Amino acid sequence: MSSEPTFAGLNLAEPLLRALSAAGYTRPTPIQAGAIPEVLAGRDLLAAAQTGTGKTAGFTLPILQRLTENAPARSGNGRPRALVLTPTRELASQVHDSVKTYGQHLDQRSMTIFGGVGMNPQVRALRGRMDIVVATPGRLLDHANQKTIDLSGVEILVLDEADRMLDMGFIRDIRKLIAMLPKKRQNLMFSATFSSDIRKLADSLLTDPASVEVAARNTASESVEQKVHLVERHQKRDLLSHLIRSNDWEQVLVFTRTKHGADRLADKLTRDGVQSAAIHGNKSQNARTRALEQFKSGRVPVLVATDIAARGLDIDQLPQVVNFELPNVPEDYVHRIGRTGRAGCEGSALSLVGGDELKLLAGIEKLIRRPIERIETEGYAAPRPVQEDRPRRGRGKGAGAPRGKGNGNRSGRGGGPRQGQGRGAEGRGRGQAASGRR
Repeated sequence: MSSEPTFAGLNLAEPLLRALSAAGYTRPTPIQAGAIPEVLAGRDLLAAAQTGTGKTAGFTLPILQRLTENAPARSGNGRPRALVLTPTRELASQVHDSVKTYGQHLDQRSMTIFGGVGMNPQVRALRGRMDIVVATPGRLLDHANQKTIDLSGVEILVLDEADRMLDMGFIRDIRKLIAMLPKKRQNLMFSATFSSDIRKLADSLLTDPASVEVAARNTASESVEQKVHLVERHQKRDLLSHLIRSNDWEQVLVFTRTKHGADRLADKLTRDGVQSAAIHGNKSQNARTRALEQFKSGRVPVLVATDIAARGLDIDQLPQVVNFELPNVPEDYVHRIGRTGRAGCEGSALSLVGGDELKLLAGIEKLIRRPIERIETEGYAAPRPVQEDRPRRGRGKGAGAPRGKGNGNRSGRGGGPRQGQGRGAEGRGRGQAASGRR
């Protein structure tokens, strides 16, 4: 056998190899080469995997094989043997597509369960045999509470993008669901970052886990060209319109911090003649699906998204990502730019940085361990750093006057209270939307 692994060398069954060949896959990615043998061996797994590494196949392929090899006498209907929990509807659909693609030659039945759509079709599907369920936590908990699904037969549990599920406030629902599962089962946990909360969850969930980490932790992709454009906040929208038109960008994913900000920016760009759509948790599932399809097909060149809504977006050759606003958490910057530069393609990430975001920029550069190149555009001024210290009482108006924007900074300062609240509200709103719990 060659030094470079093959799918056949990972001891995958012939029906799976046939499906992989039909899909055009010949060699496993590093996360697949590391995870598949451990899952086939029945071990618990803790995996560090960024978006675009092929992690979904890293667990769907061995799960399909294990369920086929260890098929018991069929138990009751609505009693899945494998459960995959994801943070968003889009990611649930993506994982389910992988299950269907790789399992096309196997006798395994699967479905998705998420909110934003009616429960009745899901209830009807659960009346039949169901081997694999891919679900968002809130809607699944609704089914479990209404006894329309029986989780007592789950043999394999997967927490996909566990860090994002914690960010979205799903931990209580997850713990309630875990309490409904049999104590003896295999647990697989995938996370892009290993925060203290993630490690605490892993310690409580996993037993003697194998560990797979495919890249240096929290590093930005080497295939992504990163640049920063310093600009006054009030000029950002005009600058973005100008850059899209002058560079003839045909497919751009733009990140904002809030749902309302995404809507406002998409409307502004469309009025400027740049057709744009926004996706976030307040949008219906049909609206989100339609916007994503239009973006992928090229009918809408600009998609404006919040961090959480963008999780699970699977676009192999996305050329350009723009951070209209920097994220409050530096690791989220890595997630964002990881949307481009995938599948062996080069990508570009541009961040528009205002004076109140310079501290956030410094945190990002510290995380990725290198400075990001600055660029300029004529007519768009670089901002002054926003002074964070408030003027002391007793100073004259002259001392306080230059900080007029500093007062605005109290509500817009990177990491400041109101932004933190906005992000929390976004997480809560997205958690509700993703789980369908109105």
